[in-house]
Amino acid sequence: MSKPLDRDSWLAELRQRVLEIPPGEAFGLQAQGALLLDVREDSERAGGIPVGALALSRGFLELRIEDSEPNRDRVILALCASGRRSLLAAEALQRMGYRNVSSVAGGFERWKSEGLPVSMGSLDADAADRYARQLRLPQVGEAGQLKLEQSGIALLGAGGLGAPAALYLAAAGIGRLTLIDDDRVERSNLHRQVIHADARVGMAKTESARMTLAALNPRVQVNVRNERLHAGNVERLLAGHDLVIDGADNFPARYLLAAATRRLVMPMVYGAVERFTGQVSVFDPRRADAPCYRCLFPEPPAAEDAPNCSEAGVLGVLPGIVGLLQATEALKLLLDLGEPLVGRLLSFDALGMRFRETRLPRDPACPGCGSAAVFRGYEDIEHACAVHG
Repeated sequence: MSKPLDRDSWLAELRQRVLEIPPGEAFGLQAQGALLLDVREDSERAGGIPVGALALSRGFLELRIEDSEPNRDRVILALCASGRRSLLAAEALQRMGYRNVSSVAGGFERWKSEGLPVSMGSLDADAADRYARQLRLPQVGEAGQLKLEQSGIALLGAGGLGAPAALYLAAAGIGRLTLIDDDRVERSNLHRQVIHADARVGMAKTESARMTLAALNPRVQVNVRNERLHAGNVERLLAGHDLVIDGADNFPARYLLAAATRRLVMPMVYGAVERFTGQVSVFDPRRADAPCYRCLFPEPPAAEDAPNCSEAGVLGVLPGIVGLLQATEALKLLLDLGEPLVGRLLSFDALGMRFRETRLPRDPACPGCGSAAVFRGYEDIEHACAVHG
């Protein structure tokens, strides 16, 4: 019966099977296109990560490497804290069929001591713990989480749609949320606007929402704007954000959003609910072929054709479903993931529990984005809505 190897013998045997290279050589190979793979745990990266490295913890390596790098011929350089776990990681990759794998000798400690480039924007221990499940997604990881922390979203409305969207965007780690609403909490709001509480009836919705979001995630900067959106303030309120969540309950506000987001070249995540149905889409003026809101609604409907929730009623859970879909689309846009709802209108029927997708092409004759469209100022747009609505 063979005697078990001690740790030193085991490491020596492992080094017979896995090539070790110094950090400087690894840095040069990375510059030529090699993948530098940081296999440390998320919490270990609080002190920094090599610039351009892919963060993928050793415990999830076999499960997730193929999602991040399916090419088994690419040069892969495994790096850990001191150079031991990276030997194991490299060996595991070899067993999976990756043919050009090496371990970085001395790991991150030696990488940093040799003065090689390190990104110090790494997440701290609180963030690593708070977002642990999200960080494990290869499509997000530490780089994606840092991107979310550096992002800003404006939410028009802290009501039925804004409430669920704000809760989940704050939980996801958006760095800055700006809540725009001039309304106050009413008891009739509470069956659907779950960000508020009975004790806050009469309080400004923005302040009530800020209190809830601060309790949920104190890392998020929540700005409140107790203003009603109008022609004179729309650009000021939206400027400086990456995108806007449309939680409005009236057409004048949506037409102002549509015009301002086109002028500011900012995506607008649209959502609407009525009774038992809802709609979601994304209008992204950064894409040349993308439709705008007025491709869907060229002119405002008459008031009797578009009642709001207080007039028509709404099933309480419906704004939650639509608001969460809006939050999902916002995260996809910020992280450049998947296929956003650009050029598509997603409709939801709660009674039939059905989703239906409708293609929404850009309208060449659209009064908002067509070739003959002329911007005459926000006052005209606001007035048009008031006349029709």
